[in-house]
Amino acid sequence: MDRQNFVNFNNLFKLSRKGDNQMDWKQEYKKKVVTAEEAVKHIKSGDRLVFSHAVAEATTITDALVANKEQYENVEIDHYIPMGKAEYCLPENAKHFRHNTFCAGPKTRDAINSSRGDYTPGFFYETPTYFKTTLPVDVAIVQVSRPDKHGYCSYGLSVDYIKPAAEAAKMVIVEANDQCPRTFGDCFIHVSEIDYIVETSRPLIELQPTVITDVERAIGENCASLIEDGSTLQLGIGAIPDSVLLFLDRKKDLGLHSEMLSDSVVGLVEKGIITGKKKGLHDGLLVASFAMGTRRLYDFMDDNPLVSLCPITYVNDPRVIAQNNKVVSVNSCIQVDFSGQVVAESVGSKQISGVGGQVDFVRGATMSPGGKSIIACSSTTNGGKISKIVPLLDYGAAVTTSRNDVNYIITEYGIAQLKGKTIKQRARALINIAHPKFRDELIQKFEEIYATKF
Repeated sequence: MDRQNFVNFNNLFKLSRKGDNQMDWKQEYKKKVVTAEEAVKHIKSGDRLVFSHAVAEATTITDALVANKEQYENVEIDHYIPMGKAEYCLPENAKHFRHNTFCAGPKTRDAINSSRGDYTPGFFYETPTYFKTTLPVDVAIVQVSRPDKHGYCSYGLSVDYIKPAAEAAKMVIVEANDQCPRTFGDCFIHVSEIDYIVETSRPLIELQPTVITDVERAIGENCASLIEDGSTLQLGIGAIPDSVLLFLDRKKDLGLHSEMLSDSVVGLVEKGIITGKKKGLHDGLLVASFAMGTRRLYDFMDDNPLVSLCPITYVNDPRVIAQNNKVVSVNSCIQVDFSGQVVAESVGSKQISGVGGQVDFVRGATMSPGGKSIIACSSTTNGGKISKIVPLLDYGAAVTTSRNDVNYIITEYGIAQLKGKTIKQRARALINIAHPKFRDELIQKFEEIYATKF
């Protein structure tokens, strides 16, 4: 291991404590244990709260928060995608709670596209910096494992932005769930850093595997054709990234440096396809920032030294990503125009998702030795009535990945490589992978816009 990697490795496993107090942590722990109802009484009107991400939400506490809503006015709740009830987003709770998200989800879209909420744009890896600047945190509400013999709780399934949020918060309330896996990495909080502890034993939220269609299988096979032996993978969420993993059985010594872990990764590790031997950074480790899946994945992660979860300030930093060899990033989108501009977060001006780690990994993969960034999508939407490849983006649509960053665009009809190509070359390549029933119309638009034959 060279000196730089040694420094990075040490940074990956930093632990912190408030002061040097050596009192018995078990006594301190007992003093901090309260019910969820007692814990939320310490939250005040006007506070800004940050919740753990997705399946890691401390739902016992967040449910108690909503049940206690009459105590609050104008409490702001910040997080990414909720997998709990998200009742704080309901119209009848607008007086008590306001939602601010960095990535809209099904349960929060209505709120953030109305007066009840808002959306904060930004690259995923930069999000934690807001907690010390424009979005100072009053209370972090976090799910963790029970403490180990040294008094350290693991963040379990979500380290991403929540560990930096807890470190910046004035108050930290945790749900210490004995069913939460103890994961490794830059992934721990000591009892001394926690203000209130709610003990629970409840099943974790699970995300069942997606149903993969024939279209998605074709897309996955096209993506997998670009993945070489020894590549380091980043895969987003959904059927398309999952479909890519179906076609990797003949690959060798793949690695993983990805914002998310899913069930599909477990099978590739067990088959010896993902070994991480040739990553070049943290060889052998599965590096990620959060997990979403089933109990199979959570059991695999528990006390597994191969799994290293770290904040997104590290995992998603393009400069860190680029230190891995042959990074292949696979992300999806909503729309691509003739020049290669990618929309992945809005339908027109309506926010339906977020940037997530797409741009972080597109740029990191581009800088990686032998790296490739892929944007993959089905050729149509709305039951085949609308082409995702368009001459011009919809009015008000937010460009997620710029045409200067984009490399490969993939649909079920093939691969368009755009890097280094002219505008007209890009448009032709994209039309060739559009759905056949839209190609004549797209060719007509091409000839109108560029005043040249297709």
